[in-house]
Amino acid sequence: MSTDAIEHPTRTEAGSATLGSMNTHKPAPQVPSPPPAARGYGGLWRNVPRELGFLLLTLPIALTGFTIMVSLFSAGLGMIALVVGIFVVVASLYVARGFGLLELLRLRAAGHPSIAAPEWPRAGGDAGFWRTALGPVANGHYWTYLLHGLVINPIVSIVSWTVTVTWLATGVGGVSYWFWARFIPEGDPDRFWLSGVVFEFFFPGRLLGVDRFTSDALFNLVAGVIFVVTLPFITRWLTLLHHVIARGLLSRWQSDDLRREVAALDASRGAALQAEDQSVRRLERDIHDGPQQRLVRLQMDLAAAERRLDTEPDAARILIGEARQQAQASLEELRALSRGFAPPILGDRGLVSAIESLATVSSIPVTVHSSLAPRLRLPAEIERNGYFVAAELITNASKHSGASTVTVDVSMHPAEFGQLLTVTVSDDGIGGAHLTSGHGLQGLRDRLHGLRGTLTIDSPAGAGTRATASVPFA
Repeated sequence: MSTDAIEHPTRTEAGSATLGSMNTHKPAPQVPSPPPAARGYGGLWRNVPRELGFLLLTLPIALTGFTIMVSLFSAGLGMIALVVGIFVVVASLYVARGFGLLELLRLRAAGHPSIAAPEWPRAGGDAGFWRTALGPVANGHYWTYLLHGLVINPIVSIVSWTVTVTWLATGVGGVSYWFWARFIPEGDPDRFWLSGVVFEFFFPGRLLGVDRFTSDALFNLVAGVIFVVTLPFITRWLTLLHHVIARGLLSRWQSDDLRREVAALDASRGAALQAEDQSVRRLERDIHDGPQQRLVRLQMDLAAAERRLDTEPDAARILIGEARQQAQASLEELRALSRGFAPPILGDRGLVSAIESLATVSSIPVTVHSSLAPRLRLPAEIERNGYFVAAELITNASKHSGASTVTVDVSMHPAEFGQLLTVTVSDDGIGGAHLTSGHGLQGLRDRLHGLRGTLTIDSPAGAGTRATASVPFA
């Protein structure tokens, strides 16, 4: 194929040469978004309805949860000697989990950053009855949820609900005092003039100088305006208090993330070893079925030509010609097999140049597009596996797709704690490709999984195939 079919733009992907603080397959730590105060006073007011909804429902929900949990937990402890009490205690833990998750949902609805809830592992199918039934007892998250619902949240909810109702009632009542106070009978013995009481406290023995209704209306209006103006700050601080407590007691622990990370690394290592073993076995099979058989025949042809060289020189020349063809075919097969290894051009000139060299020897036209910066070098392991992925996908397209053209796109994108290399191979063939255990694409996916990468296949029948491999790196 002509190299004119290869395109290699020199534009640089934005941020491709800068390694930021990004990650791809590891869950990102929860980072609180800026509070509405950062968007100004108007931003605070826009969130007041949601925060009021949260705060006004806090006490009823907290007391309901407290009543159910304290009833179940105390009853369970009282009947613990009867064994049935154990199950009642477990029931209280499940109730605590439900109310804790409801608190996280309500906080998110109130406009606060989402808090990552713990993972609630289930016992495997081979676990016994007691291990399955008593699983929550051994899970620390259930106990912190119970502590939240049984002790901390009821106390905090009483305080936050009382402050919210007092602030809201004082603000609305003070601003509207001039209207509703007219309906209070003048001779009501329970009525007192708040402005007069305050004035007498600060200026004992002196007269206010205005009628009591006007002074009370002005005093309540000023107080009401102050409470209304400060209401967004109160709702923000009180919901933030609930959010901080929930983050400390109801969120996922760092040890949970570490445990999952260890499990993912173990799975990745196993997948990588399995993929490597499959690659070695396939290489052994290909060498045995291809070059080795040809070399055996080459040896036999040369031996026969040697025996006939003196007596039948014409027949010997024919055998030597066939041996030369066998040698050429063996060389071609060895070259094809060597594409699964890193060629010298990969170490000398980088990934894109190595893929372009693949394109020049492909049996069908291959166009290469790259958004990587010129002369950009990636980690050796990433370049080697990126090359292997491209070689495998191009070979599959050449052998099985019936395509007339293949396009390779190489790009790099920012991720959460590094970069993400993406290699996409598309063809216009018959489609219908899918991942099947023991076949090439499945082995390729296992290989990528060992690098914490992914492989996605989009191959509708009759519409070509698009395979996208993504590999993260720091």
